[in-house]
Amino acid sequence: MNDLCTCGDRMTGRPRGMVFLIVCLLFSFASGNLLAESPAGKEVEGQPLAANVKRLIAALDYLGAPLPAPLVQKLNTACDQRDAAKIQKLLDAEVLCLVSLNPEVRTKVARGPAAAVLQQGGFTPFVVKVVNQSTVTRQLQISSPQAGPVYSGAALNSLKRQAQPELNRNENKASATDRFLEVELFQASPMTVKLSGLEVEYVLALIYCHEPGKREATLGFDVGAGTQDLGFRGEVPVLFDVRPAVPVKLSIKDFDGTPTAARLLFRDAQERVYPLQAKRLAPDFFFQPQIYRQDGDTVMLPAGELEMEFSRGPEYQRLTRKVNITAASEQTLEVNLKRWVNPRVFGFYSGDHHIHAAGCAHYDHPTQGVTPQDMFNQVKGEGLNVGCVLTWGPCFDVQRQFFASTADRVSEPLTLLKYDLEISGFGSAALGHVCLLNLQNQTYPGTLGTTTGWPSWTVPVLRWCKEQGGVTGFPHSALRVNPPLAAQRLIEELDQNQSQTLNPKEAATGLLPDSFQVIDADGNSQLSQDELTQAIEQAADQLPNLAVPEMNGGGAMEICVSTAEGVCDFISAMDTERIPEWNTWYHILNCGFPLKVSGETDFPCMSSRRVGQGRVYVQLGQQDELDFSQWCQGIRQGRSYVSDGYAHALEFQVNEIAPGFEDIQLNQPGKVKITAKVAFAPETPRAVAYGLLDPPEGRRASGDTRVLHAPRNSDYVTAGKRLVEIVVNGKVIAKQTVLADGKIHSLQFEVPVETSSWIALRQFPQLHTNPVNVIVAEQPIRASRESAQWCAETIKLLWKNRHLKIAESERKSAEQTYQRAIQTYLQRAKEAVAN
Repeated sequence: MNDLCTCGDRMTGRPRGMVFLIVCLLFSFASGNLLAESPAGKEVEGQPLAANVKRLIAALDYLGAPLPAPLVQKLNTACDQRDAAKIQKLLDAEVLCLVSLNPEVRTKVARGPAAAVLQQGGFTPFVVKVVNQSTVTRQLQISSPQAGPVYSGAALNSLKRQAQPELNRNENKASATDRFLEVELFQASPMTVKLSGLEVEYVLALIYCHEPGKREATLGFDVGAGTQDLGFRGEVPVLFDVRPAVPVKLSIKDFDGTPTAARLLFRDAQERVYPLQAKRLAPDFFFQPQIYRQDGDTVMLPAGELEMEFSRGPEYQRLTRKVNITAASEQTLEVNLKRWVNPRVFGFYSGDHHIHAAGCAHYDHPTQGVTPQDMFNQVKGEGLNVGCVLTWGPCFDVQRQFFASTADRVSEPLTLLKYDLEISGFGSAALGHVCLLNLQNQTYPGTLGTTTGWPSWTVPVLRWCKEQGGVTGFPHSALRVNPPLAAQRLIEELDQNQSQTLNPKEAATGLLPDSFQVIDADGNSQLSQDELTQAIEQAADQLPNLAVPEMNGGGAMEICVSTAEGVCDFISAMDTERIPEWNTWYHILNCGFPLKVSGETDFPCMSSRRVGQGRVYVQLGQQDELDFSQWCQGIRQGRSYVSDGYAHALEFQVNEIAPGFEDIQLNQPGKVKITAKVAFAPETPRAVAYGLLDPPEGRRASGDTRVLHAPRNSDYVTAGKRLVEIVVNGKVIAKQTVLADGKIHSLQFEVPVETSSWIALRQFPQLHTNPVNVIVAEQPIRASRESAQWCAETIKLLWKNRHLKIAESERKSAEQTYQRAIQTYLQRAKEAVAN
């Protein structure tokens, strides 16, 4: 029995020993994840390591996180002596993570001895030691599952158009609640982008935390896909102690000392923006570098020196100053705003009739768009008097709850916010988006508050809006030209003898972009497709021009139809390319229709950076409290000018009559006197949108905010000159150069008027007034036969391209309306004179 027991004990003892051995091995394997390599000194040449460490010391000084002075002194001595062992012994105590690369370029990571203390709302530098047995010279990368944006659902195309698609990278599709971290390696000078290949070197990690308190995060390192070691050894958990950010109170005062709101931009010496964009939720928008705050609000900032840039839109000076944020005591920043121009003194009140609180660059998680208060902060912070938030397809069911027949309750006497509609993403969008302002009821009959059941073309919707006292218009109105396709279309439509060219007789039956003689470059009395293409290319850069657009976009597609039907009040400008915007408007005005122009941004779809990049200034006289309906009626009447806010027509009168009030009556041809007061900002952003950067596509793209057309920059152009032009029936008849010096300049012109005409002032591409009509001998304005033909041609092409997009039940009525509009323009062409 004893022997059996002994044998049994031995047999059971052997598995116990094996278990103990396995446990030891597992402990050794697991501890490798924590202690991958001891920070003890490694064999490496002293001179290159010393150079690396001196650069690291300089980088930490630059980042505002210097090493202790006694340690720096000792390190400098060791570096001068090229003592690699001493350098490592001194610096390893500051190491947060030890990264080891084995000869097969596998990466493993261990926790170093440095204290893991972070500053909420700011980047903290940490030293990382790299032991590089592979001597690879690739770029080291850092990652964390706790890093990345806190939002999701923003439209990538919107961010691409504004050259910031990185804001959509790794978006929070899984609705993770622990994305409190942001990590990167500091690889700017004096550090390097790639590893040097030295056996030992030190790099800097920059770690940002959005939340205060104790936070555990996992840090991973690699030098490319597939280089992390097995068993999670390429990452390490770190428990961070996150010190709270500093709540900084803001005292924001307008130019007259009254409390107001402002646009604020906080940056550190490395141009990093605070609060970090990837961690922003409303009221701060992640796709904007700036934030908006009202007087008395707070902003959470990291301790240290920051640059604060502050303004309140383009009518204000852009001011900057250094601010030192300290956690020692309560802190208040004084923000005192300064204007360079005040249109309200002249009775003008600014607005952006087209902004969105959902869709495009907005996220749809954690909320479907943002609230009225969030949008109000943007509107007031940009110095706008009116903001029209248009509910559209994205998040329609959620956003429509904010509609009211009057201005939203967040409004103030001189800052109004009103929710209305853009028909886009549903209904008649294929025939052109439309803006419906001053609605009393947002539910189209039979739709039950949904996006189904709306008309599939625009005229019925526009008529419904006007029947309830609304104001109607088409947004993002540039109708773009494709010269090769337009030339091919002319050949197909006019080439009766199938010669693939046009002779004078054939050409006379259509609308050419220029005279036959000018287009016929080789003088053979035949127009080839190449000659037509070249002529259309040249025409597309001129204003006005007769190049027929493709009529296959999403903007002012049906505008010629709806204007002829009397249901369209305005065309939008200042957000898409200026020549095709204004070209359509000029042609319709030349036909005698009272179409007005209004300014918009289509934020954040066309421009995601700020509301009011395009705006309209409506003349209301001196007001202590604005009325939204009255402001909309000013748009309908054309008592306004459009601008980017950096250019202003504070007065424009023809024979003492301002736009939108009454027509001037002349018994016979004669001269009229024009007076104007204009002002241009002493500082304007250097960008295609403002005409201060030439787009590679040519002049036809000038003024566009939809895409950047050039690398993003934050440069400004100071002073300079602006060319102010007087336009009669689309043609420049007088002009004068004015300094961009922030001062008001008085101008006078005297111009002849031979036939009934419209007259306006412009500065391309930043500014345009609405017209004053001069009626001669009681004759209607019929300024251009070609303009009327151009309008008719666009209607024909639109019907050809899109009529099947109209519901079959509505198509017969639509066709009759289209044909009626074509006949209206052709009749006006007969009544007009040829240009």
